[in-house]
Amino acid sequence: MEASYESESESESEAGPGTQRPGTGTVSAAVREHLRKLCLREFPCGAGSWNKSRFLPQTWRTWRELVPREEVVVSPGEETVEALLGLVRSRHSPWALLNNSNAEDSFLRELAIRNPLTITDTFFYSYFRSLRVVDQEVTLVDKDLLKFLKLEELVLSANRIKEVDATNLPPTLKVLELYGNEISSMECLCARPPASLQHLGLGCNKLLGPLESLYVTANHWPNLISLDLGFNNLTDLQSMVTSLRTLRHLRLLVLQGNPLALVPYYRGLAIDSLAQLCVLDDITVSPNEKHLFRGLSLNGDLLAQEAQCVVTIGNIRGVLDTSVLDPEPGPEGPFITYNYYVTYDFVKDEEGEMNESAGVLAEIVKPSPSLELLVEESPEEVVEDVIEDIVEEVTEGVEGSLESEVEESGESELSVISGPSTILQTPRASAEELAKLRLRIDPRLCPSPGTVLFSTAHKPWAEVIPCSYEMQHSLRDLVPLKAFLLAGTTVTIVEEKILSWPVVLPAVDSPLSAKKGKGEKDKKGKEKDRTGKGEKEPAKEWKVPKKKKEPPKELRQDPPILQVLGRGLVILEPLLAGEPLVSTVCNFGVVRTLTSDRLTLARDSKKIKKVAKKAESRDSDLRRRLPP
Repeated sequence: MEASYESESESESEAGPGTQRPGTGTVSAAVREHLRKLCLREFPCGAGSWNKSRFLPQTWRTWRELVPREEVVVSPGEETVEALLGLVRSRHSPWALLNNSNAEDSFLRELAIRNPLTITDTFFYSYFRSLRVVDQEVTLVDKDLLKFLKLEELVLSANRIKEVDATNLPPTLKVLELYGNEISSMECLCARPPASLQHLGLGCNKLLGPLESLYVTANHWPNLISLDLGFNNLTDLQSMVTSLRTLRHLRLLVLQGNPLALVPYYRGLAIDSLAQLCVLDDITVSPNEKHLFRGLSLNGDLLAQEAQCVVTIGNIRGVLDTSVLDPEPGPEGPFITYNYYVTYDFVKDEEGEMNESAGVLAEIVKPSPSLELLVEESPEEVVEDVIEDIVEEVTEGVEGSLESEVEESGESELSVISGPSTILQTPRASAEELAKLRLRIDPRLCPSPGTVLFSTAHKPWAEVIPCSYEMQHSLRDLVPLKAFLLAGTTVTIVEEKILSWPVVLPAVDSPLSAKKGKGEKDKKGKEKDRTGKGEKEPAKEWKVPKKKKEPPKELRQDPPILQVLGRGLVILEPLLAGEPLVSTVCNFGVVRTLTSDRLTLARDSKKIKKVAKKAESRDSDLRRRLPP
């Protein structure tokens, strides 16, 4: 018969937020605390005045057993077994089990009623084959675990264990789960690991460094069938698969969630290196995959250790045309223009820094998954973003160029990087002017620490604003990339308002105009002499006066005024878990109102009338010029 014990944390409503959690400290202390709560030696369990006649010496009641069909007589003040069982089974009973109790707890309570004399420490140590101590703030795996002579499964997930002394683990263990703890290295487990262990779960810990691959060999785990190292900070894929190749019995492997799983050839290299593997990252390894990736491990040293992401931004809809709210500009200005663009932050690559002279960020040839970010608003009067993110990892590379402008603000950097066709220029200014300008920067337009802000090209307003943006990100430092995917990226729609004013040039006398005036006077003097001599003045030809072309006005521009129209977080964690695509709709709320729509309609109708009048005047001019 299989027997297990399970202890999980109480809800906050039961234990209270300020009370000390039970079982804090060692595993054995958590087990004892849980058994104490079961009250196996107190009413209605155990032996006491409520059932003492059942435990009198056997010789006193042997004569009763000789009488056929005689019912057992219960002494006054005692309860029958059925009545006691009813007290622990009824939900409304004060002795009922807690809501988070399992079937094993119920079995022990009933056993303590039917046969309370068997409930001893020796019974517990020989009875349990499975122990589950989950979320009990356990920090130490103590040597009292060795008393469990038949223990085969030990689950210590969601605790605060930093190290495990392998000498305190029972040698009979076949399953060991330590998910969600604070273990930073597997070295502590390899001192004297259980030789019969078949499953080891170390997911969601803090395993870090290339040396961790030294502790997953057959020398330490000769019978290991299943290994889960997911969602740690393992980075060296080559060393890891080389060590895992020694585990001849390994059939199930989980490495997703690690930085090493972000490289494009991760799954192919793992499948080709571990021929006996049946399931990788909870996905069955198919014969087609084995055939497709055959021979990849032979060229593993030539593969680049980098992840690659492609970000694509499509269209923006539902943005209010703010120009309808502005008055008509006078001859002295200001002339107001509006532009719109989208920003998003992406992790800064510390190892593969950008080439400052050429602005090259990524070099790839053949992308695998990609991060595609589509900003597409809904047809309703709201600003929405449809963002599709695919992390595309690659074996070879393509060149993608970009221009960047960086402005330092305090300790963080504000870098706006756009596509090849857009260069964001920052006018030079003194330190005092820049200090004044920094005070006006919206903090929502600043990137979070460790990231760089990227921007689409600035476009004028339209019902559908096409961004047509695509950017390739190639990253060699994989640990910050994992942290970035867990945190997500922030997408922002920004309105840029620029006020322009006509430049008034000072009046300057030109020498050409003086010469021209002198020539005209001489010409008039000659004409007077001719008329005095009786010469006739030649007839003047009638000429159509030509309109003088006015030179374009020179305008000076004020610093742009930026306003955030919408901002939302895009969750990228599924990409870390192996998903090729994340699709999200960000509803930024209603920005267009009935008043603004009426003003837009009135402005458009005026434009239509002006165009119609111009067409009419053109037609009337043509009719007058044509002969009858």
